Amino acid sequence: MSDDGRLLAGRYRVGALIGRGGMSDVHIGTDSRLGRTVAIKLLKSSLAADPAFRTRFRQEAQAAARMAHPTIVRVFDAGEETVTDDNGTVSQVPFIVMEHVDGRLLKDIIREGPIDSVESVRIITGVLTALEYSHRAGVVHRDIKPGNIMITKSGQVKVMDFGIARAISDSSTTVAQTTAILGTASYFSPEQAKGESVDARTDLYSTGVVLFEMLTGRPPFRGDTPVAVAYQHVSETPVKPSSINPKVSPALDYVVAHALAKDRFSRYQSAVEFRNDVDTAGEGHIPTDRSSDEAGGGLFGSAPTLESGSVLAIKQLSEDQTMVRTQRRPPVIWVWAGIVAVVVIVVSVMFWVYTLTPSTEIPDNSRRIPVLTGQTYDQAQNTLLDLDLAATKAEETSATVPADEVIRTVPPAGTVVQPAEVIKVYVSTGAVPVAVPDVVNLSIADAQAAIEAAGLVSGSVTRENSPTVAADVVMSTDPEAQAAEVAGVTVNYIVSSGLVTLSDMTGQSLSAATDLVGGETLRLVATPDPDYTCEQAPGSPVTNQSLAPGDVPQNTEISLTYCAG
Repeated sequence: MSDDGRLLAGRYRVGALIGRGGMSDVHIGTDSRLGRTVAIKLLKSSLAADPAFRTRFRQEAQAAARMAHPTIVRVFDAGEETVTDDNGTVSQVPFIVMEHVDGRLLKDIIREGPIDSVESVRIITGVLTALEYSHRAGVVHRDIKPGNIMITKSGQVKVMDFGIARAISDSSTTVAQTTAILGTASYFSPEQAKGESVDARTDLYSTGVVLFEMLTGRPPFRGDTPVAVAYQHVSETPVKPSSINPKVSPALDYVVAHALAKDRFSRYQSAVEFRNDVDTAGEGHIPTDRSSDEAGGGLFGSAPTLESGSVLAIKQLSEDQTMVRTQRRPPVIWVWAGIVAVVVIVVSVMFWVYTLTPSTEIPDNSRRIPVLTGQTYDQAQNTLLDLDLAATKAEETSATVPADEVIRTVPPAGTVVQPAEVIKVYVSTGAVPVAVPDVVNLSIADAQAAIEAAGLVSGSVTRENSPTVAADVVMSTDPEAQAAEVAGVTVNYIVSSGLVTLSDMTGQSLSAATDLVGGETLRLVATPDPDYTCEQAPGSPVTNQSLAPGDVPQNTEISLTYCAG
């Protein structure tokens, strides 16, 4: 049964299919209540058979909906719709209503070949910015891959499907089901492949895989089955990206190798650390190598399998019976007590991080910049003053926003700022007046270049016959030359076809036909051709012409046959 035209939750109208994945179909849609365009993701009905999935799905969708950041595709709503197919079978279809992003999936861009290092650094920085925000909110994505990353037409990075992977994997009964739902295993971390618990560092490993694929055009591991790929993630070391694409710098080789470390304690410990190294590598410098203590430190503590030098020394001291102690035992006990205290603190911090609950509430000492588009400057200023924010005015032209109305703000709407911060409000001065350039007698290519250089838009090209104007030369424009218009107006062209329309000359006198053919309306070359086989009649009427009536090229020679017998 087609999904087009279906109304979900009494307000979301399902439109055309714009994307298809292993676990869902994505449609463009309309929120009839708010009148905005949205993207509607319809998950496979087989996923809703498990009640545990429905519970987890709602929880994760709510958590994702609380995240508001420019690099994250917003989740507006989620739920289930009872559907009856053509066979009368009733099923539950889970759906997610998301922000509609006008752009391309990163996987489609990569399919065209490796991405330039500078652009790869810019894109991966956007992904890491999104992960920094989500990890601080306590949300681990679990399914970072090019198919979940959008690049808008303006080049902005948008990450989507936060929390959905967790809802699916936590409700699946077997690894095989999970793999089937999540699709490719090319972006699994080693801990995911082994079925272990995951944390923020799992997302950072997958991000490293995405960076590798952008630089080389393919993922680091490939195999005939997902299981074979997962095994490589656990046991094999990936090659350097520069061995596949020589344009990749050693600095980016270092960053990729660090991100794809098998041991999660050996790879990047936070999105901020990863992003800082990416920025350094993007500038052509190899990031500073960290000591083992620094690499194991941070939010998640040090690797539990490693023993520091101080702990090993204390253990040797306590076990060596040949050494003579020069001080009492209490200082050693204090050292052990300190170690235990540090362990307790680390465990407490980890527990606190894992139990963080995302919140949409703004602290009392912060303000969220409202949407001011369409307001006058005075209205926008009053709105900001009500929020204890100051405004400063800036003007710019706009072909779409009427004069004296707000175009945008800096920082943009939705940004959380501190009270008394100055918000720059850009107000439209209207469209720029433009005089249509005179492009008559120019070639169509030159005319279009002149029109577009004046801030106008080239429109349709209509060809008309002319005996004097050469082919592909502009005869007139609409609007006419020197007409006062505004930037962005479309200009249409009338262009010479290089042809003239020849009529039927037979039956006319030779003199009349010769005058008509060589006249101003045709300007063709007439050549009389006497026919001595027929009886001459008064006026020497034309009996035949060498060119058939219709469109003929300019300045063409035509032979007119007449009776001369």
